[in-house]
Amino acid sequence: MNQKEIDAYVEKALAKLDEWKAEIDKIEAKAKQTSADTKIKYQEQIKSLREKRANMKHKLDVIKEVGEEEWEELKKDADEIAGYLKKELKDLRTRM
Repeated sequence: MNQKEIDAYVEKALAKLDEWKAEIDKIEAKAKQTSADTKIKYQEQIKSLREKRANMKHKLDVIKEVGEEEWEELKKDADEIAGYLKKELKDLRTRM
């Protein structure tokens, strides 16, 4: 993969992270309107989502800095985190 393709991947992934941040913020706002027990449960899940999102952002920052040879492993990690975020957000939206 060349640098142009890497940059395009990172740009697309960053846009997805922004979208997921907005979704997490919406879920957090809804969670604040629930009972105390439910709120605590959602807050733990939201915290986990924010941590995974931050981890993916870090991976993307590293991908921008590494050479073409090293990027495949980092891309694999970022894609795995993205899959987790997508699934967990969908599950959380369904339960709300």
